[in-house]
Amino acid sequence: MKLIRSKILVTILLLAFNVITNSMMANASVKSFAKDLNGITLTLDKGLMKVKICKDNVVEVKYTILPSFPDKTSLVINNTWKTKPEFTVSETADEIIISTAKLKVKVNRINNSISYTDLKNGVILSEDQVNGKSMTEATVAGIKTYNCVTQFNSPADEALFGLGCHPEDTLSINYKGRDQEMAIKYMTGAIPVLLSNKGYGLIWDNYAASNFYGAEAANTKYKYVSESGTMVDYYFIYGPEFDQIIASYRDATGAAPMYPKWSFGLFQSQDRYKSQAEVLSVKDGYRNNKIPVDCIVQDWFYWEPNVIGSHVMWPERYPNPKYMVDELHKANIHAMISIWPVFAKGTQTYDEMAKAGNLTDITWDNVMTHTFDNYYDAHSPKARDMYWRQAKDSLIGRYGWDAWWVDQCEPDNGKLFDLRKQSNFATGKGIDFFNTYSLMHSEGLYKNWRKDIEGKRAFFLIRQSFAGAQRNAATLWSSDITCTWRAFKSQVPQGINSCASGIPYWTSDIGGYHLNWTAADWSTPIQKELFTRWFQFGTFSPIFRIHGKGERALFSDNWDAKTKAILLNYDNLRYRLLPYIYSLSWKVTNEGYTIMRSLAFDFRNDKKVNEIPDQYMFGPAILVNPVTERMYSLETNVPVEKTRKVYLPESAVWYDFWTGKTIKGGQTIVAQAPIETIPLYIKAGSIVPMGSFLQYATEKPADVIELRIYPGADGKFVIYEDENDTYNYEKGQFATIEFQWNDKAKTLMVSDRKGSFKGMLNERKFNIVLVKSGFGTGVEISTKFDKSVTYSGKKMLVKI
Repeated sequence: MKLIRSKILVTILLLAFNVITNSMMANASVKSFAKDLNGITLTLDKGLMKVKICKDNVVEVKYTILPSFPDKTSLVINNTWKTKPEFTVSETADEIIISTAKLKVKVNRINNSISYTDLKNGVILSEDQVNGKSMTEATVAGIKTYNCVTQFNSPADEALFGLGCHPEDTLSINYKGRDQEMAIKYMTGAIPVLLSNKGYGLIWDNYAASNFYGAEAANTKYKYVSESGTMVDYYFIYGPEFDQIIASYRDATGAAPMYPKWSFGLFQSQDRYKSQAEVLSVKDGYRNNKIPVDCIVQDWFYWEPNVIGSHVMWPERYPNPKYMVDELHKANIHAMISIWPVFAKGTQTYDEMAKAGNLTDITWDNVMTHTFDNYYDAHSPKARDMYWRQAKDSLIGRYGWDAWWVDQCEPDNGKLFDLRKQSNFATGKGIDFFNTYSLMHSEGLYKNWRKDIEGKRAFFLIRQSFAGAQRNAATLWSSDITCTWRAFKSQVPQGINSCASGIPYWTSDIGGYHLNWTAADWSTPIQKELFTRWFQFGTFSPIFRIHGKGERALFSDNWDAKTKAILLNYDNLRYRLLPYIYSLSWKVTNEGYTIMRSLAFDFRNDKKVNEIPDQYMFGPAILVNPVTERMYSLETNVPVEKTRKVYLPESAVWYDFWTGKTIKGGQTIVAQAPIETIPLYIKAGSIVPMGSFLQYATEKPADVIELRIYPGADGKFVIYEDENDTYNYEKGQFATIEFQWNDKAKTLMVSDRKGSFKGMLNERKFNIVLVKSGFGTGVEISTKFDKSVTYSGKKMLVKI
């Protein structure tokens, strides 16, 4: 009986404590506020809060319980917001209201919680009134700090997207109702950007290891908890459309620069090519077999038996690296090399770094040599410059490499996370910069590439990038995934959510990286089927890239004749679509566009899209539906239908890319999906420019373009062209041609060409095809068309 009374007493005390605690938090009320040029600063009865109006749809909120706001230079937000937006401040008995041209920000006087509404007072997002913002003393890895928490109300019909790439995560896409660790480490990423189908986005400007909890209070709230910080700091962005949110994110964190055109062709990579002769044999395998490719990649341990960080290509295996790269260039193939941010002892590079104080005590347990090798301090500007100089002088500049594979930059020190947190960077303790190593590493690479490498656009393939990395020409790749159907199936939602996090360029190792840390047998039926389906998906990924253990080049004898034919068909399709893809890449740079698009980008109000993890739009026209289930190489003798279910979003009519048949949207269909077919559907009103068959991206000028028009709605598309490389586009040296389709009048308006550049075509032919059943379909170039016109840069109206 005593025990029962004791338990009751403890329960009562805990309830009382919670009531008092919540009351105290709720009583963090507003004592006073002052308006300034960019918002208001509020003095609370416990702490300070700043509401900054960055733009009329972008708001920064800072909150601290410290006596003053800490000094902070954001590593993510690089916009200084020099243009001050117009806003007004009004008051009621309960609220302080900031009004811009697009929204209202309402601060509750009693508990300092913030609500964001549209101009008609419809709630877009609101902080929890009790635990909206909080800081709690904590000790993490022996370091005294504060946990920083934000919590928001979340209605039942909300859907949440983004949060980066988590390669081994669940197969879901919607974060409503589920949790996600947000700590960058091996095989786990983190991009603290969230998009809601309610029309808003959030950026948490905190770099500590964090957690997202998506099912708080019986799934009525979500919260973001950072384990270390001196203030809560987040940005609210109102769209309401996802394109507007991502464009504002890029405005805040930096635009993604243009990639060279070749980088949208096929990358051939393997773990690993071990000699100069082997690299050149891959070149010959592609070119002699007339298989399109644009880049061959040299993966790690080209330095062996030297050590990592030496930046030496071992002479016995690579007798003349400059000759090797030059031979690739003669074959119109570009060259990418893997260079790590890790240094082993016993090299001049290590000694120089150590002497200058540019190394950290974070080490990688080298799986090849079983030594503990040191990471350099990527948060130090002088260390970044030294790192660049060493790599440029020894490899990049010396031999003429075209692109850089930025591997192992979490940093990866196994499971010794406390040591990462206790380490010291130039910017402060590792605990407060747990997630930003790759961001700062890429910052130094991009800045110095722009300074020292003339005539070549930067391209960096980066493992586990962070918010803002797009401004550093970073492509996020999903790390060392396995050669399994489970891993493949996971890649689709991870790619979609990575791009919904504001990183426009994402890729996976086509086929997977390893199978139990060895090479899969690619000649077996199960692996051939897996690779074929993954290659089809890769064709419609922003970056198209084969990599992993085991020979899987498209000319490989591992592939039988049928498999080779299917793979070549999709390789050809990718190259035919380059006018479409390259034009979209300009939209990425110029408009903050997203190529690999969650269905919520284009169909935000269609509730049926919220839980679909394996469908997405590739640009404005193409609905991609990867086949991620085995259909052929099964252990049982029970036949499986060669189909997959596809939801066609409402408010559109759809065309089957392969047949030209039309299907009404707003329904789920059973799509035919034999091994040679990935179901593709084109939205009515789309204009898709397609080029010639090519062996490499810049083989021929696009003097003949097939314009496939999908009737049923009005549409438009803008073709973009430039020199294909260099940064002269930043000086205005590019050209655009706009097409507008009037469906009722059956007319195509071709605009005056705007702009010019060196090597621009003055005249070309447009073969116009109105797609219908059996006409203007598939990969092959159309031999019949509705109209063929010669275009010399002047506006024309074409009646079909």
